[in-house]
Amino acid sequence: MAKPNYQYEKRQRDLAKKQKQEEKRRQKLAAKEAEERGEASPDDSSNNTAEAEAVPGNETAPDA
Repeated sequence: MAKPNYQYEKRQRDLAKKQKQEEKRRQKLAAKEAEERGEASPDDSSNNTAEAEAVPGNETAPDA
């Protein structure tokens, strides 16, 4: 039976982890740049409409 190569497996896990962190960093940077330009990110706009449509029977006027 072949001996497991733990160093290779650890290296692969570390590379996957770094790639995931880099992707998250890029997404945050893109969201920040979009916010600075005054654009809403796709995630933000979908969340706002979902909240408004989540409670259809709640059509009370806001307190002024």
